[in-house]
Amino acid sequence: MGNYFSAASAVFSGLAFLILVVALLLQYQELRLQRRELADQREELTQSRRELHRSAEANMRSLHVQLTRMAMEDPSLAAVWNGFPGIPHEEERQYLFANLTFGHLLLARQWGSYSDDELRVHARSLRGSEPYRRYWALSRDAKFALPRDSHERKLAELIDEEIRTAPGPPAPPQ
Repeated sequence: MGNYFSAASAVFSGLAFLILVVALLLQYQELRLQRRELADQREELTQSRRELHRSAEANMRSLHVQLTRMAMEDPSLAAVWNGFPGIPHEEERQYLFANLTFGHLLLARQWGSYSDDELRVHARSLRGSEPYRRYWALSRDAKFALPRDSHERKLAELIDEEIRTAPGPPAPPQ
């Protein structure tokens, strides 16, 4: 009878070991699936965060446009902003519009809508505008005071290069 229990014990031990190995394999597969799901969730959260940031940027730009429009329409509000002191309101309106144009190109650059070559084409067309060249002469230093790696500074450098080197009417002196 002792041999019978030894054999049965060995079989049960073998089965228990086999069940343990199968359970470990199943747990390993489950863990891999959970890790993959977690990585997917992280990626979705990252994408959502990017989209929220982009949406917030768009809302901020929209607010900037609204404020600029208000300043363009009402000289008393433009005086609060006071970006171009001592300039007649009609000319200030042109500069505010030029700044909106710069903001549009900046947004297009940030979102990858325009390549640098396409932005250069736009900069060359702006160079033909006397009001834009005057605006640029007044705002250039402020844009060049920004950090070198900022999108706005890089766009300012690109526009400045085109305004200074493209054929056409000369840029105002600095």
